[in-house]
Amino acid sequence: GTQEAMRRLIPQLESRPFGAGARRFASALGLALMCGMALAQTAAPAPAATQPVNEQVIVPQVDRRDVKVPRFPSKDFELGVLGGTYATQNFGTHVVAGVRLGYHITEDFFVESVYARTKADDKVYRRLSGGVGGVFNTETVDVNYYNISVGFNALPGEVFLGRRFAKPTALYLIAGVGSTKFDVQRRQTVNFGWGVRLMLADWAAVQVDMRDHVYSLDLLGKRESTHNLEMSTGLTLFF
Repeated sequence: GTQEAMRRLIPQLESRPFGAGARRFASALGLALMCGMALAQTAAPAPAATQPVNEQVIVPQVDRRDVKVPRFPSKDFELGVLGGTYATQNFGTHVVAGVRLGYHITEDFFVESVYARTKADDKVYRRLSGGVGGVFNTETVDVNYYNISVGFNALPGEVFLGRRFAKPTALYLIAGVGSTKFDVQRRQTVNFGWGVRLMLADWAAVQVDMRDHVYSLDLLGKRESTHNLEMSTGLTLFF
């Protein structure tokens, strides 16, 4: 269409009453325009096929399957046994044995309940009196206690067993309240102390514990507060 219009235009320009030079210039200008338009049409690229942006080239064929998420035990509870010595103020030192149940609230704090039994004796008083009598009706009496305490893992760390093994440890502080039955007297008791826990595995630990059990007694004609030191070790299982 455009080329045809240029062909019609060139004779019209040539037929106009211009000079010979103007007619030749018009003819040359028309030919140049026609050649340029023909070249532009020839060099114009064909429109490329457009592809949607979000079109996925390869559609994967994946068979979905049901996956069961494993349930790992939290192992926040602990159950263990303990044994050691219990030094009763004024009434000798004896073996103590008991059980412990605990729950770890966080990595730093835990609660623990203990029940234990031991004994006390008045051998010294019987010896001083020449065997006439003692403080108790019998030479040895039973002592048992229970308490509930709150602990804080103050210094977590590791202990190395040789060059190839390292075990987690924790030095903890602990304090609580409970009750002590000393012969026929039952007294409210406050306990406090510290201990070290060595993890043998994620389900077992060894504990070394030192406590001071403070309670009052009225056995020598005067009510007084007594400090009764306990040192024990034990094995604890986590579940």
